[in-house]
Amino acid sequence: MSSIKNPLAAILDSNKFTGLNYQDCLRNLTIVLASEKLLYTLEKTPPKKAPANLSPKELANLDKWWDDELKARCYMIASMSNEMRRRFEKTVYAADIHLHLKELLLE
Repeated sequence: MSSIKNPLAAILDSNKFTGLNYQDCLRNLTIVLASEKLLYTLEKTPPKKAPANLSPKELANLDKWWDDELKARCYMIASMSNEMRRRFEKTVYAADIHLHLKELLLE
């Protein structure tokens, strides 16, 4: 199976998030996530479990959200320095990482 890498992701590789360059890295991450239609994952976390009364279409949408969330989180973690990765490797959702960084670095 061949994997197609987003060519824009190279900006994440060349500009690792170190803790001091949050605004620049967020700008780069936003570009990459927007290009893959994943930007929404930074604002809200999906439910941990599917509610029992979901229709098949709603369940498919939730499955897509979980997949998109994982991809966005992986982009975020991969764009960090090793030290920052260690701090966030156990954080489950991209939105939680984003919220924590905003609170920590912008206020």
